[in-house]
Amino acid sequence: MDSRVTVERARRLSQLHAQHQPLVLPTVWDVWSARTAVAAGFPALTIGSHPLADSRGAKDQEGQTFEEVLAAVRPIIAAVDVPVSVDLEAGYGQQPADLIAGLTEVGGVGLNVEDTVHSEGGRVRSTQEHAAYIAGLRAAADDAGIPIWVNGRTDLFIHAPDPAGVLDEAIERLRAMEQAGADSLYPVRIQDNDELLAAVVGAVSVPVNSTAHPVKHDLERFRRLGVGRITFGPLLQFAATDAVKEMLGPWAP
Repeated sequence: MDSRVTVERARRLSQLHAQHQPLVLPTVWDVWSARTAVAAGFPALTIGSHPLADSRGAKDQEGQTFEEVLAAVRPIIAAVDVPVSVDLEAGYGQQPADLIAGLTEVGGVGLNVEDTVHSEGGRVRSTQEHAAYIAGLRAAADDAGIPIWVNGRTDLFIHAPDPAGVLDEAIERLRAMEQAGADSLYPVRIQDNDELLAAVVGAVSVPVNSTAHPVKHDLERFRRLGVGRITFGPLLQFAATDAVKEMLGPWAP
């Protein structure tokens, strides 16, 4: 994709985050779902690692190589005229500069990066290590002259038996990512906990990303809690799967 188009889309993605409270970014997985979301009126999209992997018969959690992911997302990004952010898991073992170079080469203007390193047995990066990786991404994007939107994700709440028990540690981690240059922050798996969501939103100064289910959740609730960005993870694909099964059911032998 032309670098001027990529820069323009990156700037647009930043503007959209400032204009919407929250900004809803449907999580898509192929050209059809991307075009469908844009036709429904959405001004920007995300590509999720889980639904992308499912659509390709691969495994989530870095079951594809970085090169395979880039090859898969290129036609999706090219098929629409809106900014697209890509879930790049923990970075597929790439150095930050290489991750940014690959993403921008296929036209991606945002990325999600998590702290569970699947290629290393599912270990969780330390607060400092994850912040340093995000700082590397920010520096590489700045060097490229493209204002890539970095969504810094932590999986601490997933791994904890008691999510409330790791709130202080999670906030410390989120603040470190913010200071390292993350544009938004994504504490995963607390979308149904008003208290935890509100605590996180109140502890940082950049938009907080929450997962949402397009049918079971309520947009106004997230707005009241101060959530700044919503993505669907695999839940839009799950909901679509349920709807297709319901439609096909009467036709089954």
